[in-house]
Amino acid sequence: MEKSDIRSYLKSCAELYRADLMTDIMPFWLKNGLDRVNGGIYTCLNRDGSIMDTTKSVWFQGRFAFMCSYIYNNIEKDQQLLDAAKSTIYFIEDHCVDEDGHLYFEVTAEGKPIRKRRYVFSESFAAIAMSEYAIALGDKTYAEKALDMFRRMKRFLSTPGFLPAKYHEDVKMQGHSITMILINVASRIRAALPGCTELNAQISESIEILNKYFIHPEFKALLETVGPNGEFIDTIVGRTINPGHCIETAWFLLEEAKYRGWEPELTKLALTILDWSWEWGWDKEFGGIINFMDCRNLPPQDYSQDMKFWWPQTEAIIATLYAYLASGDEKYLEWHKQIQDWTYKVFPDKEFGEWYGYLHRDGTVAQPAKGNIFKGPFHIPRMMTKSFVLCNEILGKI
Repeated sequence: MEKSDIRSYLKSCAELYRADLMTDIMPFWLKNGLDRVNGGIYTCLNRDGSIMDTTKSVWFQGRFAFMCSYIYNNIEKDQQLLDAAKSTIYFIEDHCVDEDGHLYFEVTAEGKPIRKRRYVFSESFAAIAMSEYAIALGDKTYAEKALDMFRRMKRFLSTPGFLPAKYHEDVKMQGHSITMILINVASRIRAALPGCTELNAQISESIEILNKYFIHPEFKALLETVGPNGEFIDTIVGRTINPGHCIETAWFLLEEAKYRGWEPELTKLALTILDWSWEWGWDKEFGGIINFMDCRNLPPQDYSQDMKFWWPQTEAIIATLYAYLASGDEKYLEWHKQIQDWTYKVFPDKEFGEWYGYLHRDGTVAQPAKGNIFKGPFHIPRMMTKSFVLCNEILGKI
């Protein structure tokens, strides 16, 4: 591709992301989801934006507050975004923390507890929200609160019995999710607290764990679940590949590689994970990134195994741009165009705005709601914001 064609393509992508973000995605959520009475955000919205359930996902309180601050810091200093972030962070602090310091998973509209889960993902998203809000304010108060939340997460994870076990105590396994999310959480807090040694140490530790235990070259795969020393577990759970999750990890690693001046080994690891995961995930018949695969090519167990969810596509859009920035290999720009063209063909709702979340394998809509406890204003606006920034970074280099 000629340099002028690359510049034209990236410029049009950047314009698309910014326009969609600021005229469609965020207005949809600010209008329909923002709770102007109790604070926070509703995410259980029907296709037209009407509220189906006032249960509040605590994950999404943090995710939404992060996005509002992230967009404010990188796209447009819109006061309503900062006000929405403030409202949601205050809601987390006032209503979403149990007496033991562990955050709830779901609360009522008013903030009364509904349930807790054994995860620390509510904490992880609250932490990145606070750190990004601190950057927006130019005040480290909330950055210190984010660091405290990070330390709390680490304490919960290292205290035997505090978080209920998923399996019987005799079953020894470790999962990819917490390893990869700690990279992102530490990275986002570090943006507000540069030079914090414990955050750098966490990132290095998580990268070492990923590389040592979860990377399995014999399958050309990053596995979701392995033994305590990285042993391959030949069960349905142990054979699971989640391509979208792996692609997300790839761009987290590329972000860290960039921070380290494009450290060669880390860049190579990230690109390898992306290459493997694209091969496992890209649906050569219908297009898009598929949900789950089995590393022995046996039938996956999950009922949604061949569906196309919104979030793996957004991770692939970011990752392919990051990979092109890192390597200059036009293969990644071609992949970016593949995933972008397919995603924009099937996910946006041209009548009511925002995107569908759940499609059948062939790209037809499985259910039309715009949100629930797990889908809301995070992956799509994060993709648009991050990709806008990446497009402009690449344009600045060519």
